[in-house]
Amino acid sequence: LPNLLSPQKYYPPDFDPAKIPKLKLPKDRQYVVRLMAPFNMRVWWVWETTKTQQGGFLAGSALARVMELGDVWLWGWLWAAWSSIPTLSVFPAVPPQTDPENTDYTMEHGATRNFQAEKLLEEEEKRMQKEREEEELNNPMKVLENRTKDSKLEMEVLENLQELKELNQRQANVDFEAMLKQYKELEEEQRRREQE
Repeated sequence: LPNLLSPQKYYPPDFDPAKIPKLKLPKDRQYVVRLMAPFNMRVWWVWETTKTQQGGFLAGSALARVMELGDVWLWGWLWAAWSSIPTLSVFPAVPPQTDPENTDYTMEHGATRNFQAEKLLEEEEKRMQKEREEEELNNPMKVLENRTKDSKLEMEVLENLQELKELNQRQANVDFEAMLKQYKELEEEQRRREQE
């Protein structure tokens, strides 16, 4: 065993690395990797239950995957991760695919994503922004009201920022050595009074 672990190997003088046969790999090669589940999902077909939840997988569950190139998307490739889930008695593929447009993953088939609070909040914000823009297009007074609200909010933020800056400046100008010296002098005066 120590022979195998030694960092130096013996190469004979007639060794020619060009004579080593090269592996010929297919062009549509698949890479088997081990990744974590990118999101919580519920599998459509369930014969056995998992430990985490009935027929579902939590984000971060380790799944064996086969990565392969998918469609071309603007500046790169879409990677599809075909997950074979080890707890099922039959191993169908559950393919979450990269979604570069939204910097997220999408499910092709085989499972559905569980509830996503963040996504719902983002959609609600977009909807509110769209409603506000539509109101502003139809009503010029609403545009003026929204501008005044925005300017008031901006003024409040600037005032708070200015207060914080002043507070930081005051704290930065404090001379701690002088404070300690003054404190010691006060203590000495109190001792003298107590002794008298």
